[in-house]
Amino acid sequence: MSGIAVRGTSERRSRGGGGSWWVVVRAWVAGLAVLTGLALPVALATPAAAAPGTFAYVANQIDGTVSVIDTSTNTVTDTIPVGAIPSKLALTPDGKRLYVTNFNSDNVSVIDTTTNTVIDTVPVGSQPRGVAITPDGTSAYVTNVGTNNVSVIDTTTNTVTITIPVGNQPAEVAITPDGASAYVSNFGSNNVSVIDTTTNTVTATVPVGNGPQGVAITPDGAFAYVANGSSNNVSVIDTTTNTVTTTIPVGNSPQGVAITPNGASAYVANTLSNNVSVIATATNTVTTTVPVGTFPQGLAITPNGTSAYVSNSGSNNVSVIDTTTNTVTATVPVGAEPFGVAIGRVPASSVATCPPGSPLTGGGFQTTGPPPNDLTSRPVGDSWEVSLTNQTGEDITFTPYAVCADITP
Repeated sequence: MSGIAVRGTSERRSRGGGGSWWVVVRAWVAGLAVLTGLALPVALATPAAAAPGTFAYVANQIDGTVSVIDTSTNTVTDTIPVGAIPSKLALTPDGKRLYVTNFNSDNVSVIDTTTNTVIDTVPVGSQPRGVAITPDGTSAYVTNVGTNNVSVIDTTTNTVTITIPVGNQPAEVAITPDGASAYVSNFGSNNVSVIDTTTNTVTATVPVGNGPQGVAITPDGAFAYVANGSSNNVSVIDTTTNTVTTTIPVGNSPQGVAITPNGASAYVANTLSNNVSVIATATNTVTTTVPVGTFPQGLAITPNGTSAYVSNSGSNNVSVIDTTTNTVTATVPVGAEPFGVAIGRVPASSVATCPPGSPLTGGGFQTTGPPPNDLTSRPVGDSWEVSLTNQTGEDITFTPYAVCADITP
């Protein structure tokens, strides 16, 4: 017999966890568990389960690598070689792909986050720096400092489909939550180009401060916050009228900017002040300043809004700020001259594998925690594979199992 266990029939159930090991359970079935009317073998072992996690990715410019930080432990779990002078990074909404701009290689590295390996390299313009991905995950927008344009990458084929002229020395790019517009800071033009992502044409140009760099858009899409590196302030753009409604003084040479998921606060990394300004978006005033490492550059906030990760290019580490207390709770060593930071929830995959000579007859999984998102459970050869992405912000673990035919006489 195979597939469904019948009383008096011997089968094996193999369980997997963590994606790298399996446990074989072989026993004469002494009892039956009933699931949707089908009799299945009782589980006789419960190994450790795999857990999808939230990771921070940091581009190390001098090393030509990306450090992977597990935000649950604040330790570097992997280091990925990419191109020369990696600058900025962006994750696809499903967390499965990471796009990294390589400033001196004139290309973009595409990383599979489940294996932490580069799976593709996309040629773009000269000196690519900023990158942002549309909410539907179909396109990546890349700013090319040396050619004064933006390359649009089709994420399905990883090819450039169009190049859009913008201002001088475009530095960074952010896309509105509805995916309709991309905002590009032009460092050399002291303005922001607004791109209609349907037509991929510039529909507005907004004057801001001197040397605009980081751009972030509020979760409701109403405002864009632009860090003006040479003016020591932040311009707030009303995205409906594309006009600057207020200008907020911050520290010296502001670079990275990020907004909390609830839209209540904007965090700004001040490179020459060695600190981070926290802006209350309701009043557009700085409510506190957080000391960090030397020459902070990039900044990103966890999906649950509890922590801000700041890359310190002068001290080769990352400061982790608790957004409730606005204090640094951890400092994580990374590579040389860390610059861009991206954070996202990444899928976890695990397999349960049948031993040689015991063909796969079925499988499934067990989970703890809230219902997972984007879960797939399927047979792959003589293994049962389960993968999922945790978008809930709560802990989820899962254990795949494989039902294997016992061919022992």
